[in-house]
Amino acid sequence: MPSRKKNSPVQTSPRTPRTSPRKSPRTSTGTFTILSISIALISAVVYFLNSHLERFYIFSPSELHDLSLRAISTHGNDTAAVVAFIAGEMNEKFPGGYVNLDQEWIFNNAGGAMGAMYILHASVTEYLIIFGTAVGTEGHTGRHTADDYFHILKGTQLAYTPGSFEPEVYPQGSVHHLERGTVKQYKMDEACFALEYARGWIPPMLFFGFADGLTSTLDVPTLWRMTWVTGKQMILNLVRGKF
Repeated sequence: MPSRKKNSPVQTSPRTPRTSPRKSPRTSTGTFTILSISIALISAVVYFLNSHLERFYIFSPSELHDLSLRAISTHGNDTAAVVAFIAGEMNEKFPGGYVNLDQEWIFNNAGGAMGAMYILHASVTEYLIIFGTAVGTEGHTGRHTADDYFHILKGTQLAYTPGSFEPEVYPQGSVHHLERGTVKQYKMDEACFALEYARGWIPPMLFFGFADGLTSTLDVPTLWRMTWVTGKQMILNLVRGKF
């Protein structure tokens, strides 16, 4: 009978565990160096621009205050006429599209307060809006990267800072200046409208304007309109050379 060959077991070599390649000290040092240089360059650019912001402004708080007073003197408590007076004169002084004449009113929820706004101008370093409500509101001003000037066109605004025992009172024709980096509680009793002007770094302020809409009201159509109008204004002004 033919002999059967026995199959010998296949021998396999033991697997060696894979080890992830270690980063060499040179790679880590190079990454840290690039990161440090990038931060230093960005900081230098921001510092330079921040120290030259005045060059980019086209509006003046004192001139806006004078314009507000003349509008009130001419039209009194007719807020619609006051707004039209301000928009018309500003467009004459700053022709070329710097002032938005499309009077679209958009709800704005920020810091717990609610009102409506008409965006007259938006750029990287300035924004100018009419903000107010016919029923009153109250909230947090936000801590901003810009100085904010609230020119009261109708009604009265109250403001409060911690440690005070009396409110700050801003009647029609007055200006509430919220300095850059400071914060207050504010209240607009009943019907109150204002010409609000901010000068400084505007884009970081937008997060405050979007926060309530994204986390509370979830009013997507309003957020979209606010984003569209603001973004359109900023881009068009950049094209015009207005930073």
